[in-house]
Amino acid sequence: MQRYPQGELVIVLDTSDLDRSADFWTTVLGYRRDSYGGGPYLSLSPSGGEGVELLLQRTTDRKTEKNRVHLDLRTEDLEAEVARVEAAGGVLLTSEAVVEHGWRWHVLADPDGNELCVLQPPSS
Repeated sequence: MQRYPQGELVIVLDTSDLDRSADFWTTVLGYRRDSYGGGPYLSLSPSGGEGVELLLQRTTDRKTEKNRVHLDLRTEDLEAEVARVEAAGGVLLTSEAVVEHGWRWHVLADPDGNELCVLQPPSS
């Protein structure tokens, strides 16, 4: 029996298509697919072994409102990272970068419409 430390974080993301979402998130995050026994779940984990598990959960529920929780990807090159996420199947939701307190970011959506932000930290 596998044991988990108290408080182990797993992020669960609803999706209508496990394979499509797995293709997107493994490309964007550099994760690998792990077997989760089939059914409506597919586990993704960091290729290096350390980090937070992303559990994809197939659902027929449609996304209708803004996410209350989303993923942020931090990068030194905002435009290149946005282009990379778009090439993986992401959809750009902001026409111009949002700028706040020296941070710059764009909001994108995964193939199911779940928001994620690509952020460039202040240069200082």
